[in-house]
Amino acid sequence: MAIGAAYAQSEKDGWEKIATKTVNFKSETDEVKPSKGEADVSKIKIKCVQGTVKIKEIKVEMDDGKKSEPAVIGVLTDGQSSRTIDLPGKDNKLKKVRFKYDTVGMIGVTKRAKVEIWGKKK
Repeated sequence: MAIGAAYAQSEKDGWEKIATKTVNFKSETDEVKPSKGEADVSKIKIKCVQGTVKIKEIKVEMDDGKKSEPAVIGVLTDGQSSRTIDLPGKDNKLKKVRFKYDTVGMIGVTKRAKVEIWGKKK
């Protein structure tokens, strides 16, 4: 299946891309907010679309202040997605996702990892 077809299939299944982040070549913590401000989704998953990244910790925060720290995801490489992560609450919206990671690779030799956050529409 072509990449474009994979995205179209995901959107048809109720999944939508809510944010994209290119990560640095070092251990770091990044915060990603949905591109439309807040996302009305019940689940998320992280997809690596370039390079390799080791997700060490993830925290989600909802618009009502509820927070969740799902179990560690591990290593994702180009084309791989994390497991589905359920979000807390029923009537709240995703405000931000914070994650700690290590990028695998070397400056000037490999491309920086790029991840996408996908949300399952309610």
